[in-house]
Parts: sequence; structure tokens; C-alpha cells
Amino acid sequence: MSEKIHQVAIIGSGPAGYTAAIYAARANLEPILVDGMQPGGQLTITTEVENYPGFPEGMQGPELMDLFRKQAERFGTQFVMGQVSKVDFESRPFTLEVDGGEDIKANSVIIATGASARWLGIESEKALMGHGVSACATCDGFFFKDVPVVVVGGGDTALEEASFLSRFASKVSIIHRRDELRGSKIMQKRAFDNPKIEFVWDSVVEEILGSKEDGVTGVTVKNVKTGETSKIDCEGYFVAIGHKPNTEIFKGQIDLHENGYIVLAEPGTSKTSREGIFVAGDAADQHYRQAITAAGTGCMAALDAERYLLTLED
Repeated sequence: MSEKIHQVAIIGSGPAGYTAAIYAARANLEPILVDGMQPGGQLTITTEVENYPGFPEGMQGPELMDLFRKQAERFGTQFVMGQVSKVDFESRPFTLEVDGGEDIKANSVIIATGASARWLGIESEKALMGHGVSACATCDGFFFKDVPVVVVGGGDTALEEASFLSRFASKVSIIHRRDELRGSKIMQKRAFDNPKIEFVWDSVVEEILGSKEDGVTGVTVKNVKTGETSKIDCEGYFVAIGHKPNTEIFKGQIDLHENGYIVLAEPGTSKTSREGIFVAGDAADQHYRQAITAAGTGCMAALDAERYLLTLED
């Protein structure tokens, strides 16, 4: 087991983790970053990114994350392949147990483990990911101008996604397994009043039709009451049944909301309930979930960690 105590350890990559690493490395804190189960985060399964500033022609998600990583490497970030399976935040130095590797000890920790979209779990979702299948209307809605799309879900997330997509799509079909919505009354009214939105009640998606070459061409849905199946023509499929923050390993170590998102000890900062532990990106962000906001909070976490470490020297 390594006896070295790092100044900053970062759990997770993506825009939040990589940005935190860039700022921490430039402050000569020699950060160590554990990649996590998906190095580069959710953008590595995103094809075109057109809303990140500085890339007027757009950029492939994996390429953008590769640039982030190279910048962090340039300033001296140490990368560890693997996944943190357990943490001990009870005393400093904090300890991270890494699957298949040595424990990491650090005086401060930045959590950048992100959140994962909830999927239905059908095979065609995975096969057509990034080829008409998405879990982020804000990210991808622009690509579906004047074509029909479907949204799966019945809560506020689905209604918000559908309303946003109606700015671009020719028609938005909301597919919901029940005969009434779970979303708030104001969001329901907004959707019902939108002439571009229609509802497919009591139905579940059985298959997404299409190919990587042609993209999504439609979905097959089954009525759960009658058992009848039908086809809906569409060129975009958006799943909107919520996100799950990747925070299981932090239970009992720092405060979490009931839905698993990390509680910020002070709004407007990256501080958690445990002094010396900071959070960046979607592990705490329930609202925006954008690459640019994740990067911004990565910067905040690195600056907060730097200030915290200075207090240890006093």
C-alpha cells in the first residue's frame, strides 16, 4: 500500500472531474484522478456536441473529453484506471479504495461521479444510442428540426423535455404507461395546451426501430390494457424517466438527499457536509446537467479545495 498522501484526489472524470484536475494541477496541488467506470463521463457516448463554447463547428463528445484529459495531463495530473469501491471520510487523510489497485490517501477529495440516465433497458436503446436515441433534449433537440419525436415518461422531466422539443420537432408524442400523468399541474397544463404535443396513454415501448446508418425510424408500442401493438413513426427517441446519481459509495460518509444527490453544505459552493470533501458536476446537480455547468463546478471544487488546504497549513 502506498504511503503517499496526496493533496487532492478526484473521483470520476468527465467535464467536472477533468476541469477540477486542470485547476488543481495548475495550483501545483498534483491531483490524482480515478477515472471511474466510464472514463470521460456521459459525453463519451454522445456523438455531436454543438453547445459547448469555443467549438463553432461542433465537436464529437469523445473528442471533446480527450481534449479535456490531455489538458489535465499537460499540467501534471496523475490518472488511475479503475473505480473507487469504498471511501473512508471519517478522518484525514481520507482513504479511497480502488478496485484492482492500491488505496489512495488524500487531504482533500473532489467527487465528480456524475449521474446516469434511467433507461427502459431494451436492447435497441443501447444499439441506437447517439443515433436518434437520447436522454437529454437540451443537448440534442436541435438535431430534430421539423421531424416527429417521442418522449417516454410521465413526470415533470418528460413534460419539460417534450415542451423543449416542441420548439424544434414537427410533433412530440409522449408515451406513458398509465392513463394520467405524474407531473405537476402547471407542467401538465403547459403540455396539454401545446398543439405539437400528443399523448399515447397506457403504453410501453417494446422496440426502437432503425439502424446506426439511418437513425431512428419509429417505435413499436404495446397497450398494457388491450395488449395491442402499434407503430409510431419518429426520428428521435428521448427517454425521460429520471436520473440516478452515482453516489452509493458515499452513503453514511456525507449527507445525501433522499434521491441520492449530494447535499451542498453552503449553496453557491462545492462544499459537502464533510470538511475537506467537495463535489462537482451531476452528482449534486439535479437541474442543469450540462457539460458547461459541470465544468464550471469542477473549477469551483478545485478552488474550494485549494483554499481548504491552505487552512491546514496555518
